[in-house]
Amino acid sequence: MPEAARRLDRIDTAPRFTAEDAAALNARYADASAEDILRAVLVDGVAGRVALVSSFGAESSVLLHLAAKVDKGAPVLFLETGKHFPETLAYRDLLVEKLGLTNLINLTPDAEALAAKDESGLRWSYDPDGCCEIRKVIPLAKELAGYDASITGRKAFQSATRADLPIFELDTSDTAGRLKVNPLIGWSRDDLLAYMDEQDLPRHPLVEQGYPSIGCMPCTSTVAPGEDPRSGRWRGWDKTECGIHQVPGLTPDGDLPPDFDPVF
Repeated sequence: MPEAARRLDRIDTAPRFTAEDAAALNARYADASAEDILRAVLVDGVAGRVALVSSFGAESSVLLHLAAKVDKGAPVLFLETGKHFPETLAYRDLLVEKLGLTNLINLTPDAEALAAKDESGLRWSYDPDGCCEIRKVIPLAKELAGYDASITGRKAFQSATRADLPIFELDTSDTAGRLKVNPLIGWSRDDLLAYMDEQDLPRHPLVEQGYPSIGCMPCTSTVAPGEDPRSGRWRGWDKTECGIHQVPGLTPDGDLPPDFDPVF
């Protein structure tokens, strides 16, 4: 059989994107607006098949509004963990309707995994990493297997672990070589608030109650003035991310913090 024919039979297992690809995209779109980046990704296809991942949290309306201006039919993935504040679920539905989003995809944890590893529903109280893995990391990883890139709403000001993120980064959660796209990484809190005011976007109802960063109800607390906006997430734990945005070099050990008293 000719060599050319044999080559056609081979399965390409190379990563979708490389570090060089990400660097080239960062150089190309270094001065682009968030809307232009979203247009390049959602319409022009520079990152292949793409989904937007949204928590429908305190600042989510900005990215969702920008995306809706470009493509109302873009896939929007929401991790329905079963532990959200009721206000978050109502806010999700409000934004979907107001912005005209037509492709919301709710991702839920596997029922068998919950029965085997979190039958009581209290794993968050003694193993938050394990809880996040079951309810967030695994469902999202399964869904993203069908995409080449995901769009996030992360901003540099949110925490030290996000301060130096680029617009385009390699997803290091596996070897697939997907991209993560961070169109709002350079936006400040004032930029976000100004945009919400200009576009008359509804606020998440918990923001006024002292929640600048909103995750699952058991693991989210209010934040005092001057604190890191994400300091209310997993307070008392050596944990800053749920795992879907794991920062290279940070490997939570899962040990209980000193004097930890499980909250049931």
